[in-house]
Amino acid sequence: MIRTVLTSNDGVRQEGGIELLSLWRDDQANWLWLDIEDSASEDSRALLESMGCNPLAINDAFRMRHPPKIEAFDEHCFLLFRGIARMDATLEVEHQQIAVWAGERFLITFHRQASISVNHIWNRQSSEPSPRAPGELALMLLHYACGRYLDTLLEFEDRLGDLEDGLLSEHSEEDMKALVAYRTRLRKLRRTFSYHKDITEQALRLPQQLFPHLGEELEHVRRDVYDRCERLHSLCQMYYELCGDLVEGHISLSSHNLNQTMKVLTIISALFVPLTFIAGIYGMNFEVMPELRWPYAYFVVLGFMATLTVALLILFRRVRWL
Repeated sequence: MIRTVLTSNDGVRQEGGIELLSLWRDDQANWLWLDIEDSASEDSRALLESMGCNPLAINDAFRMRHPPKIEAFDEHCFLLFRGIARMDATLEVEHQQIAVWAGERFLITFHRQASISVNHIWNRQSSEPSPRAPGELALMLLHYACGRYLDTLLEFEDRLGDLEDGLLSEHSEEDMKALVAYRTRLRKLRRTFSYHKDITEQALRLPQQLFPHLGEELEHVRRDVYDRCERLHSLCQMYYELCGDLVEGHISLSSHNLNQTMKVLTIISALFVPLTFIAGIYGMNFEVMPELRWPYAYFVVLGFMATLTVALLILFRRVRWL
């Protein structure tokens, strides 16, 4: 699907299809937003090349997975980032790669399936009284996509709080498995946010090289996008470390419980070892054992064994083993 919107300097908008390209080329006072939703066909490649897009940048955009990047060319800036096709509360995410070419008089977006971020900015700028520059719209696309990540991450903070509160609950094994899964997903998200942070940092440090057609008055837009991406990266890093701390806490508690169990078993063994020793002595089949012929021998041995057990229990309590 190909859709276009042609905007004049006085804010008059005209939406349509590929037929608006000729009008855009004929009138230098207009700027064009060309949105391509396609599965990297040769027709799309030819269209992008006719718009002056670099072939290497087109190759990067057509790949199924490519690290996010930003690159400056003579006539435009190329931006490649990862939006969200689907993301739930458990941080299961399906990324959507979005390629953007932003020049002084055109904005081109390419994605393989319907993009929520592109549709949102498309509808938003159609309702605004004054048109925005293509470079500003490109940054707004990244800003909105990162905002969707941010909303889900902030909701995940409550889930982490519940897992921390349930550290001593009966469901600790299920929580342990969930934490390991969350940590893996956060590591993948952290890598994505690291790329986005680097992109926006370059846009903030090199505005004249990447967006020469944007004035200094739009520095707050670049700063806002950078702040959002930096916050995403720091939050993801913090949650990743918190999940790691909770996993270590689960392991420590499991080790502590195991130590307590072994301690009880050891005390029981220590109690029965001397009793077994005494029973073993008097269980030997020797003919000459004077105690065997004593009428009170059985009761004396039992009493001694009971006294020894009580004495050992008192000793263990005094040394704080019980």
